[in-house]
Amino acid sequence: MSENWFSTGLKFECTRCGACCSGKPGFVWVNDEEIEGLARVLQLPLVEVRAMHTFDTPRGRSIRERDNGDCIYYKHGEGCTVYEARPRQCRSWPFWESNLTTPKAWDATVAACPGAGTGSLISEDEILARVRLIRL
Repeated sequence: MSENWFSTGLKFECTRCGACCSGKPGFVWVNDEEIEGLARVLQLPLVEVRAMHTFDTPRGRSIRERDNGDCIYYKHGEGCTVYEARPRQCRSWPFWESNLTTPKAWDATVAACPGAGTGSLISEDEILARVRLIRL
């Protein structure tokens, strides 16, 4: 028997609303492979994407944000403009360890994200795979 409180799964379906892409400033960590994927989708030189779309921090590279905290790839009314190449941090949302610690933490995620708690049932195994994805 699983020890996870979400052993029966959780519902989620991305609505592309941008709630996780906009507002409060934060970091979207990217590795070299993800930056290459962004460059391909954007049809821009890798050196340009690295220099103009990301920035270096002591922890690693992060995608730049607009002054209001929105991701540079988020467009209101359209959603993520690089959806097919979005970084693993974005692909794993909302199944981050911080959102899965307790049912109360998940409830807060559901309150902030219109897609959390609705849509398809995601199995415990898939949730854990997404958690591992972010750790790579």
